[in-house]
Amino acid sequence: MKTMIARGVAPLMAALLLTACAAPEFKQPSITTPTAFKEASAHGADANINATAVNDVRSAPDGTTWTVGRPAEAQPRGEWWRVFNDETLNGLIAEATANNQSLTVAAARVKQARAIAGIAEADRIPQVGVGVGAERARLSPLEANLPKGTNVPAANTYSARLSASYEVDLFGRVSSNVAAARGDAGAVEATYRSVLLSLQADVAQTYFRLRALDAEIATVNHTVQLREESVRVTGRRFDAGDIGEFDLSRAKTELATARSEAIGLQRQRATAEHALAVLLGKPASNFSAPSAPLSDAAALPVIPAGLPSTLLERRPDIASAQRSMEAANARIGVARSAMFPALNLSAGAGGVGTSFAEVFKWSSRSWLLGAALSMPLIDGGRNRNNVVRSEAALEEAVGSYRQSVLTAFAEVEDNLAGLRILAGQSAEIEAAVLSARRSADLAQKLYDAGRGSYLELLDAQRNLANVERNAVQLRGDRAITTVALIRALGGGWDAAARVDDTAQARN
Repeated sequence: MKTMIARGVAPLMAALLLTACAAPEFKQPSITTPTAFKEASAHGADANINATAVNDVRSAPDGTTWTVGRPAEAQPRGEWWRVFNDETLNGLIAEATANNQSLTVAAARVKQARAIAGIAEADRIPQVGVGVGAERARLSPLEANLPKGTNVPAANTYSARLSASYEVDLFGRVSSNVAAARGDAGAVEATYRSVLLSLQADVAQTYFRLRALDAEIATVNHTVQLREESVRVTGRRFDAGDIGEFDLSRAKTELATARSEAIGLQRQRATAEHALAVLLGKPASNFSAPSAPLSDAAALPVIPAGLPSTLLERRPDIASAQRSMEAANARIGVARSAMFPALNLSAGAGGVGTSFAEVFKWSSRSWLLGAALSMPLIDGGRNRNNVVRSEAALEEAVGSYRQSVLTAFAEVEDNLAGLRILAGQSAEIEAAVLSARRSADLAQKLYDAGRGSYLELLDAQRNLANVERNAVQLRGDRAITTVALIRALGGGWDAAARVDDTAQARN
């Protein structure tokens, strides 16, 4: 009866031991995922309202005509920047991908992580080695078991041995360590993709920021030209005695102010140009970006946000957090296995002789087989605390994962809201530009006819300059925010991007 009980209990105890030390089953943390982005409905509604025929030609109140940009064709997965249809941008991103040093560092870390995973995998198979040696030694009479004073001559000894060792993975230490290393490698690879996406987005945003500054500089330079003409006209009228010195002095003040603003914009442009050079992996001193103002003809794509659930699959930072959780879970198994016995098998075979030829004779053969079972008895709580530390590390990884998801949702909402609001601002500012141009034109005519004051003319011109600069800045903000949305979506989307008809090609 006792024998039967022992036979039944032994397998149960073994199973309990295996369960106690193995890595716990990984459970995906629960995440509250919204069914849709709050800002997506408004963003999509605006896009649907603005959707028009490809060759739709429209007229503006000022008499100019513009054509809605053509929708971009479906792009290969990952090459999201091609939706902007800008060959210069395509070339810059290709150059940055090839030469950026931060990306080189991330790629090197991927190689290291893969190598570490390979090292962990090596513990799954027996380790085999070979050793060949030769030595010359002289023993003392005592060591040779001879009388004192006996002359023991020196002798040569040769050996050759083949050895093997293997750790039996009784309690999952090896498998858990392999799983942890694979998780780390997956996290590093996802981080590399995150660095790559950030690099591509940074290049695109810096490029559009540079072009927006070029457009703003062109606007301010046009204002400078108008101010210079105003000074010349006012000077002639002052010389003729038609006006007083006050008008001439104000005209010169406005000219100096406009020139100062133009100089300040040049500093901003230089800073943006240097930042782009660093992203491209070039010394700032050796890089110059030609002026390319961001005009109304720049077609900006309308990016569909898709479903929040798909965001968890696209974002590389979320994928990295996911792999880090899996690695932390596997390390719990590694920590638990240290509390249980470790079984190591070893074997060796070879020969020893006084000459190299004698080593390989059958009579010189030697061999060994061994097994060693070891486990800690008293460790001062070291292993138990290591388990607690591993479990806490998993809790940390879960918290980081959830925070990454929340941040991702917020970034998408931020950029959807930004694009919606910027679209509304752009529509209003375009109307303001038309009105300001009309006001400036009327003020100029009234002043020339002597029916308006110079202060009224300056106020109208200053208002026009400010409105035009705001329009240019909004154009740049929309392009930069579009790139930010693509980055927040993980560099992809669920449907073909459309082209917003507010990005117009003026004739």
